[in-house]
Amino acid sequence: MSAEAPSPAPIRTRPPLAKSNRAQIIVFTLLTLFLSALTVVGGRLWLRNSETLVFAVGDAGGPETRFAARLATVLKTNSSKLRLKIAPNPDNAKALAQFERRDAALAVLRTDAKVPPRARAIAILEHDVVLVLSPGGKKIKSLSELKKKRIAVVGDGDNSVNFVRSALEISDSPDAAQRVQQAPPNTPFDKLFASGFSAVVAIEHASKIVKDKTYEQYAKRSGGFTLNAIDSAKALARKYPAISEETVSTGMLSSSPAIPDDDVDTIGLEWLLVAQSSMSTTTAAELARIVYENKSELALDNGFASKIEPAATDKDAFIIAHQGAAEYINDDTKSFMDRYSDVMYLGAAALSIIGSIFAAIYTKITRIAPEKASELAGRILDIGERVAHTTCADDLDQLQDELEAILRGAVIGLRDGTVSGDGMETFKLGYELVRDEIALRRDHLKRHPAAADDNLVVVKTANG
Repeated sequence: MSAEAPSPAPIRTRPPLAKSNRAQIIVFTLLTLFLSALTVVGGRLWLRNSETLVFAVGDAGGPETRFAARLATVLKTNSSKLRLKIAPNPDNAKALAQFERRDAALAVLRTDAKVPPRARAIAILEHDVVLVLSPGGKKIKSLSELKKKRIAVVGDGDNSVNFVRSALEISDSPDAAQRVQQAPPNTPFDKLFASGFSAVVAIEHASKIVKDKTYEQYAKRSGGFTLNAIDSAKALARKYPAISEETVSTGMLSSSPAIPDDDVDTIGLEWLLVAQSSMSTTTAAELARIVYENKSELALDNGFASKIEPAATDKDAFIIAHQGAAEYINDDTKSFMDRYSDVMYLGAAALSIIGSIFAAIYTKITRIAPEKASELAGRILDIGERVAHTTCADDLDQLQDELEAILRGAVIGLRDGTVSGDGMETFKLGYELVRDEIALRRDHLKRHPAAADDNLVVVKTANG
């Protein structure tokens, strides 16, 4: 009976993933999903991250305070990233002082106020119109004539009195203080005229004049009043940048009787929403967009801010527009891609590098490195050494099957990546030599059946 042939070498095929590798795949998959979700959520939060702006306001009942409250509500309603924190002050002067200290990002000012140097206009909220009134049919023909009269000022406290004195170029002498006085609140014009004032200068919101019927009621009383033009309105506007040219249109104060009966030139002041010059262009543009696209929601019940206008974008404007507001007004706002393209390109490059590293680590941990073809050639040569010791055809058949199994495994491995082509020439040469060796040994056993233990020496190639 022939000696027992050596057991064949095991056929190496791609081993199944171990349980630990399966667990790693699950962990990496979950981690990938988590990072993807985190990236999306983080991006949305970054884009929609809220920014709180401090809005300095004066008296709680003043128009700027009520406008700030309306604006805060509109920002929330429109899901804007901007939020307001309203900072109250005793009066508007102290609110502007807070703004000037940079303790507030926003404020409302009238152009006759002390303008902080870093203030930049976002929008014109309101116009104040100067109305020069005289009793009955007593017309005031010129500004020079008005200067000589005793004037009652109806308006915003001392600010309005100082404005009238400055505009009329009336000195601060005791006589001037007597001639230009602040009228007691809510005093009818006819009582002011009766008390010795030859003229009343009322500084009113243009929006209030249109809605208010008070002037029409005064006009129907005994004697009525006359609205006088300011003949040097253009000259005053050129001389004092804070002053604007205004027109009181026909029937603006009273429709019956029509006052004025023709357009009247006068002067006025503007109420501006201002922001710090250091405010980012993006924030200012977003604020301007909200203000201009929600005018009806921002208008107060008394008419203030009912006709919001774009800020003057000219470089010679009294208060120049913020760059962000100017871009929105002039429709020069940059798109998302224009504004963030550089950041996006850098982010994409960074993500690409991080992704490559992540993929390399993932592959290193979870995948088995492919086997080189030259390593398979070594197994083929092992079969060749066993061929020389075979004593029967059955042993040769078994070795032939092992050889073909290695060849088949190599072909499949090259297809699915578990075998690399490194050393393929060595593998091919080894396969051909062992195949020929088996054929020669088979022929020898057929011709010399009694010499079962003879060995056929063949030349073997070294493992390349």
